[in-house]
Formats: sequence, structure tokens, C-alpha cells
Amino acid sequence: MDPPALLGVRCDTCGRYSFPVAPDCPLCGVPGPSPVALSAAGTLWAWTEVTSAPPGYLGAVPYGFGVVELPEGVRVITRLASPVADYEFGQSMHLTFVELPGEDGQPVTTWEFRT
Repeated sequence: MDPPALLGVRCDTCGRYSFPVAPDCPLCGVPGPSPVALSAAGTLWAWTEVTSAPPGYLGAVPYGFGVVELPEGVRVITRLASPVADYEFGQSMHLTFVELPGEDGQPVTTWEFRT
């Protein structure tokens, strides 16, 4: 079984990748791009630390938030594993999945990247 991955699309016309899945290529507008599993490793492009919980968020703070660029050229806005004090531009990051508390008491699974 393949490990979990982020699902994006690759346009059959322009050849570019994008995330998340969309019915049309967001780059050239052609309908019906093909679903693809995106790479689980990338490089850190930008980041910050969230120190105050946004409305409705029940997880722990602080946590990292940033942009990871994947080899396909896609930049994913993502949760980052904390602490972020030692992060550096271009640092290798790897996809993981975490469970956070949901509003109804049931855990919610989401993705994050970590070193």
C-alpha cells in the first residue's frame, strides 16, 4: 500500500501541477486535469509561528504555518510542526499527518510538514 499523499492535479494540456484538486487547470483554464499524488518531500519557502488560536481552532498553540515548495513546482500553504525557531529557507521538509481536536470532540486528520 502506498503511503498517504496530498492529491493534486497535472494538466494534460500545459503540463503543470497544482494543488488542491480542481475541475479546471487553475493555470491555463483547460477542464479536466488528471489527479496525481504529489511528492511527500519539499523545501521550506516561507514560515511563521501562530501564537494565538484562530476562531474555532481547538489544537495546541504555538504551531508553525508556512509554504513548502514541492519538486513538481507547487507551493503548498501548510501547517508546520513546531517549534519553528530553527527553520531555514530551503530546508528539507517531509509530509506527515496529524490528528487535531475537532469541534464535535472527534479528532480531525490533517497534514503538516516537518524537518
